[in-house]
Amino acid sequence: MLPRNLKVTEKLKEVKFQNMFGDIVFFDASGNPPPFYDLINWQMSGGKVHHATVGHFTSAEGDSDYELRVNEEDIVWRTGQMAPKSVCSTDCHLGTRKAQIKGKPICCFDCIPCTEGTIANTTGAIDCTPCPKEYWSNVFKDQCIPKSVEYLSYREAMGISLTVVSLMGTALSLSTILIFLLYRDTPVIKASNCELSCFLLFSLFLCFLCPLTFIGKPTVWTCMLRHSAFGVTFAFCISCVLGRTIVVVAAFKATFPRDSAAGTFGHAKQRIIVFSCTLVQIMICAAWLKISPPFPDKVFTYSSTKIVLECNTGSQAAFCAVLGYIGLLAVICLVLAFLARKLPDNFNEAKFITFSMVIFCAVWIAFIPAYVSSPGKFTVAVEIFAILSSAFGLLISIFAPKCYIILFKPEKNTRKHVMGKMLAK
Repeated sequence: MLPRNLKVTEKLKEVKFQNMFGDIVFFDASGNPPPFYDLINWQMSGGKVHHATVGHFTSAEGDSDYELRVNEEDIVWRTGQMAPKSVCSTDCHLGTRKAQIKGKPICCFDCIPCTEGTIANTTGAIDCTPCPKEYWSNVFKDQCIPKSVEYLSYREAMGISLTVVSLMGTALSLSTILIFLLYRDTPVIKASNCELSCFLLFSLFLCFLCPLTFIGKPTVWTCMLRHSAFGVTFAFCISCVLGRTIVVVAAFKATFPRDSAAGTFGHAKQRIIVFSCTLVQIMICAAWLKISPPFPDKVFTYSSTKIVLECNTGSQAAFCAVLGYIGLLAVICLVLAFLARKLPDNFNEAKFITFSMVIFCAVWIAFIPAYVSSPGKFTVAVEIFAILSSAFGLLISIFAPKCYIILFKPEKNTRKHVMGKMLAK
């Protein structure tokens, strides 16, 4: 038999009714009644305190949530019609964090805006959360948004301009090749060594195409192609200039009696000079691509809000070796051409080669500090500018005088004029 108090408790659990106020009365598993409270507002009326019920607090059966009903119109505040404000600070809104005010209660704080690159996406945040590496905070500092990606594109003005100039250079190279082939039997072309001239023009054609690999989004293949193609084509180009310069010097020496230097550098040996010098650069580039090839890289140091996509050179030593070898060939050409600068103009173009090599060397010497100091996509633009400037310098300096005589001064394109000029000098 259960004790009386336990029997009463068990029976109370079954009690459930609605009182005169419409509230459900029941008892929980422990025999306790649900909480019911009236919210009382003390109000002054006629010099006396009047207790007015302005709300009710209750809970539903079997529910852990409580219900609070308040009639704010019935409340009379001591401060008048407006509710009094708390002495504590209100919660900080999104994009700000709490900063405790020294010497004041813990509920008093300032709301400090989050710094760039951090966010607060909840109200009352104590600290701002840093955004991931590839993201940045928005204007309101309440959300991380992806950083903008920057690279030299075909769609922007600078990319379009460089592409147009590059295509102009290729068109000029092809046009010059066509002129040399059409007028290959004329004295000016014969005196200019038609075969080496065509090799040089073809290499310049490839040099003008190189900048197209530098424009656009970097990928694994374009990064390897742009640097290796640049190194090989310019080595091929300078090797052709070197071959022309050696032939000019040898031909001049052959004008003296008992000197057979002209026969020493025939067409076969000219090809050997060009292709052996180019082969060295091909081997350097092959070793570069095998050991530590260039690869696309994301750079975050240029800007906090942008990701710069660029081609990492991989091995800096290999990159310097490629540039250094081109520079070595250019210096040798410059020295030989300078020594032969006083040779007859109509027989060779030593003066023009000297001038073109001076331009070439000046461009690439100026390229180094500009390349190092240029940020982001402007680094690529500087490299393209150096390629185009040096290629145009070679094309215009060496071939423009010849094309001018062929097209506009045909009376000078005769054997008599060429030989007469040589004898005069």
